[in-house]
Amino acid sequence: MITDTEIKVKGVEILAQYMGDVEMERFIALIQREPFDYTQWRQNLGIGETIEEISRKAMMLRA
Repeated sequence: MITDTEIKVKGVEILAQYMGDVEMERFIALIQREPFDYTQWRQNLGIGETIEEISRKAMMLRA
């Protein structure tokens, strides 16, 4: 199991890779500023959608 610090470092590296430095910093600032329940967000993510719809949305965001 990796440490909390290692998780943070990997998370920042991934965000920077896919979003760029500026958007990564904005994302982190938004998360710190707003109350956010990750567990509730994940539970509600994709409710009522098929796996194909979720996959299509993910591919569009990636492009």
